[in-house]
Amino acid sequence: MDSQYAWWIILILFLLLIASLLINSKLYKNLSKERFRNRSQSTKYGQLTEQFMPLLDLYPWNPSGFKFLGNPIDGIQFENDRIVLVEFKTASSKLSKTQREIKNLVASNKVEFREIRLE
Repeated sequence: MDSQYAWWIILILFLLLIASLLINSKLYKNLSKERFRNRSQSTKYGQLTEQFMPLLDLYPWNPSGFKFLGNPIDGIQFENDRIVLVEFKTASSKLSKTQREIKNLVASNKVEFREIRLE
């Protein structure tokens, strides 16, 4: 009889283990979905903010000279004496790899102007 009880205990523990794994798997999937939603919401907030940044008092130039691009940088500010590539960031967001590369190209004076004519 003792061995019969031991098998029942082993079976119950095994079923509890499987149930625990299934619950943890479902929780992990839900957590992943929530993380994706948070990132998505953060991205949407950033994109919305980018549209209005030139209209805020903290924007240092005349907003009428700003042309929105969206990607890979937010836009270009045209001034009488210079042209400024502009990237808006909120909270703790950082430049993407592509944005860092663009910044490095500008710093290395590797930005050109080309005129292309169609005849």
